Amino acid sequence: MRDLLFKNLVSQNRRRKVIASIETSDQQGVHSVIQRHFIYIIKDIKAGQRNGAIQPYAYIRKERNNGRQEEKFYCKIKGGVFTVYKDKVFLVRFMHSLKIHLSTVGVLH
Repeated sequence: MRDLLFKNLVSQNRRRKVIASIETSDQQGVHSVIQRHFIYIIKDIKAGQRNGAIQPYAYIRKERNNGRQEEKFYCKIKGGVFTVYKDKVFLVRFMHSLKIHLSTVGVLH
């Protein structure tokens, strides 16, 4: 069995976008839940306002519990990029995250 849920949210002024998906599946005795989130925010940058590069940020965490027969993984990446469109400068900030939870079917959580 496999369930998928997708969300695509855009702000009214189209300056913020959130894309999310959740996938749940049970196959070969393993229950898995995979969550993905993508967030984008666009800001106007005035002339001379750029203060250097945006420092990227990455966070990764992995857990394993043999007693409960489960494994968890989490990854988050944040950053930003300057871009030019029609002679205007924009800052596009982003955050991507991935969360995976695997467990043996039949084990209570």
